[in-house]
Amino acid sequence: MPRGSLIPIPDALPSTRHIELLAPARNLACGIAAIDHGADAVYIGAGNFGARSAAGNAIADIELLATYAHQYGAKLYATVNTVVFDSEMQAALQTVRDVVNAGADAILIQDMGLLSLLTDTDLYDSRRRRYAQVHASTQTDNRTAQKAGWLHGIGCTRVVLARETSISEIAGIHAAVPDVELEAFVHGALCVSLSGQCYASQLACRRSANRGECAQMCRMQYSLLDADDKPVAPKACYLSLKDQAQLHNLERLILAGVTSLKIEGRLKDLAYVKNVTAAYSRELDNVLQRLNSRTANGTQHTHYRRTSWGQVQLAFTPDLRRSFNRGYTTYFADGRQPSQASLLTPKAIGENVGRVKEIRRGSHPLVIVSGTAAFTNGDGLCFFDDARNMQGFRVNTASGNHLTPHVLPPSLRPGMTLYRSQDMAFDRLMAGKTATRTIPLHIRLRDAATHLTLSLTPLHPDGTPLRPAVTHSIPLTRREEAQQPQAANIRKQLSRLGQTCYAASAVTLDATLDSLFIPSSTLAAMRRAAVESLTAAMQYVEPQPLPAGRPFLTPAAHPAAHPAAPPSTPLHSVFTYLHNAANSHARQFYSDRGVTDATAFETQAPDTLPADSDGRLLVMQCRYCLRHEMGWCPRHGGRDPHLRMPLTLALDNGTRFTLHFDCRNCQMLVYYTPNQQ
Repeated sequence: MPRGSLIPIPDALPSTRHIELLAPARNLACGIAAIDHGADAVYIGAGNFGARSAAGNAIADIELLATYAHQYGAKLYATVNTVVFDSEMQAALQTVRDVVNAGADAILIQDMGLLSLLTDTDLYDSRRRRYAQVHASTQTDNRTAQKAGWLHGIGCTRVVLARETSISEIAGIHAAVPDVELEAFVHGALCVSLSGQCYASQLACRRSANRGECAQMCRMQYSLLDADDKPVAPKACYLSLKDQAQLHNLERLILAGVTSLKIEGRLKDLAYVKNVTAAYSRELDNVLQRLNSRTANGTQHTHYRRTSWGQVQLAFTPDLRRSFNRGYTTYFADGRQPSQASLLTPKAIGENVGRVKEIRRGSHPLVIVSGTAAFTNGDGLCFFDDARNMQGFRVNTASGNHLTPHVLPPSLRPGMTLYRSQDMAFDRLMAGKTATRTIPLHIRLRDAATHLTLSLTPLHPDGTPLRPAVTHSIPLTRREEAQQPQAANIRKQLSRLGQTCYAASAVTLDATLDSLFIPSSTLAAMRRAAVESLTAAMQYVEPQPLPAGRPFLTPAAHPAAHPAAPPSTPLHSVFTYLHNAANSHARQFYSDRGVTDATAFETQAPDTLPADSDGRLLVMQCRYCLRHEMGWCPRHGGRDPHLRMPLTLALDNGTRFTLHFDCRNCQMLVYYTPNQQ
């Protein structure tokens, strides 16, 4: 630019849009690991109401995790998203109060009865002087703009979208209801049924998925039968989906309007949380850097920033292939795709590590593998035999690609593909310290003749201040000239931040300090006092307003709290248990909005539940379609084998589910007939 010319000022400064990576916390340790590896927020189960009965946590642990998260500007969301019985309602309300007072920034809710009973006091954190937000769990079946808008109208600031929602559909929802925060799953296990609308586990095992006790009926092996009970394909896990992985779709999801990118896995272990969170955090940084470069070049008007702060240093290279997965799919991100299911096994088969090149049998068997993978003693390998059954063996010793198995499976033969289901080298690596997250500080020491002032300014990774500097001053009663330069020692002492979450980015000293003698103990004391004040300041959480649509009281008393009936499908009028109204307050909530027959599957015997005209119960609604998966859908280029319909999925114990293919709406419905056995 020529000397003296002015830098052009854009018509409007870029608006800042904050993006969040949300990771699961099975427990306190997993939550801390998620934060350390780059999560901007974590979600954790509270008590017995968290939709994962095996992942409840003590309030004390939730408070510790909230404190740890808040120092990095990260948030904690508590899941209270099961349906609640009348006998449990007071306990559920108390759980909400407890997690709010423990520091939860939001609660995830499914039950409309619980939602209707929440008061302002229940959501108010008196210690931090702010209100917790309410997020609508994916269990409330959120896949349309109408549903998102309705939920926002009754007080939910965020809606967790159904996993089946495509990127184009997300963009449409965001355009229709731009004030609603949208949260979308980007990684992890997939439910074959719409979340909150699956009753197979409750029906077959009396274990309700809506109460965190899912028996995972979709992961079981079924026979596929035609109308004459003849098998039409080999036994397989016909309802078991691969795991979702949207690592390479983050930019598109953000541009579509997603605020929070959610990793599934509140039952996953520490290694899983570390690896997956780190992989997505690193990719998200790359995406935001790329998007912001367009802002800098004037091709867009939005600046993107992570919702939390701190710099993460990893001691490993994240690799999604090395964490639990059933194979990966982008699911419906770009509409219906082939090969969405893991038909052969519901288990994790792991990373493809090559093919069997040669087998030497005998008293000292040896397996030679073709490929480039490195093996370690103790690795677990698996393969599929000629009957498509999963088999495996443990590696006793590994020398390059020559493996000595603990027991050589008789069905293993040359040419078969091997997968590593247990990676000992990676497991050992992940068991150690794998990440450090620090907040950069600009440290400045000033000489004011009569006193010294130390200031600490926390910085964003881009170098801009996070918040105003914290200062600590001490009187300087006598000035003692130093016999040698002091600047190097002063910088050394002030940079010793030890086990804190801070790291010195820059240390600025007044010029006069180089010749002034200051005892190292004095510098250390100043540093400790300033860090203590800064740590307290970093715990400050921005006030949050009372959620819109509050309070959730009776429409008669508060007409403004009386929105229209919730958006539903024609199926809701036949199968009224799809409303999941498991308590009198939920039923009253729906009744006040014109739905007088709302019930819950969990509160009735199967033979008393409302059925369709054929006496069938709807137990799953699936966007996934078995006909498409098998290549039998002519609408999508498949071959119609002209099977005798309907098709049935049958377990060996006699449980049978009938499949209905709703081609007009491009979905598969799974039914059960109570008297079929």
